[in-house]
Amino acid sequence: MKQQVHFITVAATDLVATRAFYGALGWSPLLDVEGEIIFYQSAPGQVLGFFLAEKFNADLAVPGDQSRVSGITVAHNLDSPGDVATLADAMAAAGGAVLKPPQPGQFGGIFHAHVQDPNGLIWEIAHNPHWRIEPDGTVKLG
Repeated sequence: MKQQVHFITVAATDLVATRAFYGALGWSPLLDVEGEIIFYQSAPGQVLGFFLAEKFNADLAVPGDQSRVSGITVAHNLDSPGDVATLADAMAAAGGAVLKPPQPGQFGGIFHAHVQDPNGLIWEIAHNPHWRIEPDGTVKLG
């Protein structure tokens, strides 16, 4: 298996709220199937999808509700602490819940915030002066 991820799919409890939240942040759907799923291009070669929870569960074909988002964050890295604060405010205005306001992190010298989208997906909005993303998408740590 190649070391890469092409699709990340999250169960969406409310596609209308999801569409409004990401639309307010300037995201354009790659594909939007009303009442079913919304896909967004999240990086070169990578798509973030939000699949209506009932259909997500049906697709998994295992008993019970598997649609809770738990124990995961997705991160968006920015150029400055000010950018972190600006985006956290924009996400809150779009309907996100600020779980951790912008502040210095406890680990790694970062400045970050945690904001939860309408489906429970937690975004880490961060500035890490020791990390960078190269023009080809390669992430350099440390």
